[in-house]
Amino acid sequence: MNNKEIQELIKLINKSNLTEFKLKDKDFELLIRTEKYQSGKTPKIVAPATQPILQVPPATMPSPAPAPAPEPAKEAPAAAGDETAAADASEYLEVCSPMVGTFYRSPSPEKGPFIKVGDVIEKGDVVCIVEAMKLFNEIESEHSGRIVKVMVEDAQPVEYDQVLFLIDPKG
Repeated sequence: MNNKEIQELIKLINKSNLTEFKLKDKDFELLIRTEKYQSGKTPKIVAPATQPILQVPPATMPSPAPAPAPEPAKEAPAAAGDETAAADASEYLEVCSPMVGTFYRSPSPEKGPFIKVGDVIEKGDVVCIVEAMKLFNEIESEHSGRIVKVMVEDAQPVEYDQVLFLIDPKG
């Protein structure tokens, strides 16, 4: 890897939400930590060994197509059969994945989830982790409110802009 490629990589990492990036190739090893990195606060999660790892150089990485968003109107409020509840479902705010990766609800297998259905959260609260290329990225909510629905199962792959949670802004 030459200096120009390293500089481009640093620019890409600074534009992302990554806190740490590590690259190892034979005798070459590169570790980049951003100002967001806080020693000792990086969650440790062991991903299942059966998950394939896709390693694509950043310069050739295609932009993933957004996954179709599920229709919130068909979720829990509509199951009650209440017409007004179905209308309210369109008022739910979505927390979407900012990247492609693996979704984790908790900071480690031994600990409980960051949030559960019914929890009231504030803007900036950590709601989950998305692991991408062995980097564990804490995902913060862009909205305040009450968690209505978790849209993804733990340890499942997620796409860019896929809905992870539905939030009732009215609390």
